[in-house]
Amino acid sequence: MMDATRAEVCAVACADSWRDAGEVLASPFGLIPALGARLARLTTAPDLLLTDGEAVLLAEPPPLGRESEAATAEGWMPYRRVLDLLAGGRRRVMMGATQLDRHGNQNISRIGPWERPKVQLIGVRGAPGNSVNHVTNYWVPKHGERTFVERVDLVCGVGHDRATGAAGRFHDVRVVVTDLAVLDFAGPDRTMRLRSVHPGTTVREVQERTGFELDTSAVAETRVPTGEELELIRGRLDPDGLRHREVPA
Repeated sequence: MMDATRAEVCAVACADSWRDAGEVLASPFGLIPALGARLARLTTAPDLLLTDGEAVLLAEPPPLGRESEAATAEGWMPYRRVLDLLAGGRRRVMMGATQLDRHGNQNISRIGPWERPKVQLIGVRGAPGNSVNHVTNYWVPKHGERTFVERVDLVCGVGHDRATGAAGRFHDVRVVVTDLAVLDFAGPDRTMRLRSVHPGTTVREVQERTGFELDTSAVAETRVPTGEELELIRGRLDPDGLRHREVPA
């Protein structure tokens, strides 16, 4: 079997964020996180709940990009039930981020000053509720200084430095997966730490593309997919190779 591509390494890194999650709702934002959630369901998190993005819980989702094909349903869950799961902590999300800082504060709303933003984005949306109610992780398909910034322009997802009092009781922001590396918040004062670099990437490259100093005291190499995982990705979950549109081979 061919060596794993960068997209496949990213997919298993995302899958690992759902490892042993139990019976919780997976909410992946992005193609690679969606691939990761489906892979986790078939390997390390068999009780994970997957949806069609609307109201159906899926036992067997169709391959990525083939949503019109028949899927095996295992239940129905209206949107009000999603909110119940969110508030009860029985959801695990992997969101995107336009900006992230060293404490894990996330911005998806605007770029620039409050009075005159340079760019209007999608808005705060559900990021505050996600980040203070259940496990929250992030996916960044292009690691760069424009995303990893010293200070976000607006806090949407709550970081470790702001999760105090009632807001900190269930706060659990864990990892950031990018096209270069996996990062967590085990640095000093819960700041961002470089946990691993993907094969073919160096610590120096990751640091040069990050707008603040990372803790690099214990860096490993991101694990590569097993043979079983590659077979599932290539033959069952993403046979059309859509993963390489998000992270080119």
